[in-house]
Amino acid sequence: MAERILNLYVGYSFTDVYWGLSREEHKQVRSRIAEELAPTAGATPLYNVFPARADMDFFVWSAWPAEAPSLAETAFTAYNAAAAPLRRFVTPTQSLWGYTRQSTYSRGKSEQDIDPLEGPRAGYLVIYPFSKTKEWYLMSMDARQGMMNEHIKIGKQYFDVKQLLVYSFGLQDQEFVVSYEVEELERFSELVNALRSTEGRRHTSLDTPIIVGIHRTPEEFAS
Repeated sequence: MAERILNLYVGYSFTDVYWGLSREEHKQVRSRIAEELAPTAGATPLYNVFPARADMDFFVWSAWPAEAPSLAETAFTAYNAAAAPLRRFVTPTQSLWGYTRQSTYSRGKSEQDIDPLEGPRAGYLVIYPFSKTKEWYLMSMDARQGMMNEHIKIGKQYFDVKQLLVYSFGLQDQEFVVSYEVEELERFSELVNALRSTEGRRHTSLDTPIIVGIHRTPEEFAS
């Protein structure tokens, strides 16, 4: 996996114009979405959301290797140009983004790390914005590391749950975007439940909205 990757998650709802079209025209619009957004990034997996959430029909996960300082401008400009002609049919309802980087609390790579640029993708992707409390950052590094070690130990017991942490400090309202790839949603729910009883939970200030997406190939998305 590249050392730094720009990740953008954009959720959309279909407009009244879209719902006024025929079923065949629906397929054509969805096919356009898949085809026209794909060339804008190194990878652009598609995910159906509704009825897991009532405020979003689907989202697109775009990822770019962060090889140049001007990447965000180039990537976002290309994405906007590709998405603009589709805005008659879809309305953005959520946008989360940031960059990957080396973890402060865990050294080296793990088999549970998600590579945004390389597949295959798992059946489900769960994403949400995340922030810590002010008190968390005012504690010593040793105190924070101790609580994170407990967090990491529990996470390793759920070896089939893969994770990607995206850093958004100073870029959006949250500090991170957390992504999990899983084949069984029940396993992810069990992991979250287990993490609720850790000491570090005291220092979570934001971990919603939670968005659950079902991965779809371009052909499945258009059908």
